[in-house]
Amino acid sequence: MAEKKVSLPAKLINGGVAGLVGVTCVFPIDLAKTRLQNQQGVQVYKGMLDCLAKTVRSEGYFGCYRGAAVNLTLVTPEKAIKLAANDVFRQKLSRDGHLPLWGEVLAGCGAGTCQVVVTTPMEMLKIQLQDAGRLAAQRPVPTPAQAAAPGPAPSLVASPPSRPSPPPRTSATGITVELLRTRGLAGLYRGAGATLMRDVPFSMIYFPLFANLNALGRERVGDVQAHAPFWQSFVAGCSAGSVAAVAVTPLDVIKTRLQTLQKGEGEDTYRGIIDCTRRIMMREGPSAFLKGATCRALVIAPLFGIAQGVYFLGVGEAVLGLLE
Repeated sequence: MAEKKVSLPAKLINGGVAGLVGVTCVFPIDLAKTRLQNQQGVQVYKGMLDCLAKTVRSEGYFGCYRGAAVNLTLVTPEKAIKLAANDVFRQKLSRDGHLPLWGEVLAGCGAGTCQVVVTTPMEMLKIQLQDAGRLAAQRPVPTPAQAAAPGPAPSLVASPPSRPSPPPRTSATGITVELLRTRGLAGLYRGAGATLMRDVPFSMIYFPLFANLNALGRERVGDVQAHAPFWQSFVAGCSAGSVAAVAVTPLDVIKTRLQTLQKGEGEDTYRGIIDCTRRIMMREGPSAFLKGATCRALVIAPLFGIAQGVYFLGVGEAVLGLLE
């Protein structure tokens, strides 16, 4: 089957639907990634599974989806911009139906640059909501001496063992209002440079790698290449996504640390990208730059696999066909 041209509205719908489905599936792992990357001194979590188990125990199942509303709201324009921009740049840079490797890398660079407009405030709000549970878990627990301090007479009826109190609920709206009030629009775009530094290399790796994996074994008839089957698009998206995600994990750690507003006791605050890089290297060593790498691979691989699957299944075209 020949590759067909897809309209821009269809591309936007495909990107939006793919983002919604993908984020819903993998958001708990993304929450674990953020909490693991922000750990500096006190090691609240030993790994991804330990983080998810403790989150469910202290905050309930839906605690794993803290910040998901922000992502679900903004991931549609973010993914739509990313996928559509890449296609537009690829078409502009193609010559006689052929796109050289440098053109693929440049198209990915353009896509990563365009998406930062939406990605930065989305990540800024999401990180504050995701990390609230980790900060609450670091709060000191009363010692036996404190517990034995004079107070009301104890009840003769044994009380059930107490569970850790869930962290106070902050909202994306409250954070947005506070940032705009105290720091202006620049507050929402804190860490924009680090976000750009992460997303541009990611797209420069992801899109060319995906395009080449997706083209494996497909015959060309003149300037037209056969359409990839669903499974190939899905596997190519997963593979390219996981490789790109792990490759830029050090940049993601820096971005997460810079965008986190509230720090735990004894945790560093940073003045910028260079200061953050230097302090992490000095205090935690090179391995700290790979914190959350496994989580990122587990998040990004299915996220982009689903995205490319939906994109190539043509959900957007079907929706537009129903609206006509």
